[in-house]
Amino acid sequence: MTNMTFPFDFDDAGQTARADPRRHLRNLIEQILLTAPGERVMRPQFGAGVGALVFSPSGDALATALEAMAHAALQQSLGTRAQIVEVVVQAGDGLLEVLVRYRAADGAAETLVVEVPA
Repeated sequence: MTNMTFPFDFDDAGQTARADPRRHLRNLIEQILLTAPGERVMRPQFGAGVGALVFSPSGDALATALEAMAHAALQQSLGTRAQIVEVVVQAGDGLLEVLVRYRAADGAAETLVVEVPA
């Protein structure tokens, strides 16, 4: 299976750039976190919509709700590609930091941090 890079790019030969399976999974996680539900016409349930909450009042309740929302969206969209172990959200001044710990289908434990600026 050929996996395209995200964001879409071209390689040195002018062909569609490809990503190895590990990078592709990281790209998928970023896409899920940064896509708002309803943004994709043919997949209206796709996405966690993390970016929409950057300007919400920060606090423990928001972080807990966002963690649950992101965890559910990741698990639903990734299916058997990865097991989501933990999602931790920290809110700062105009910045959300989302830490995702997951186990890929091949058993490798990975951690990804996605920063969403204001």
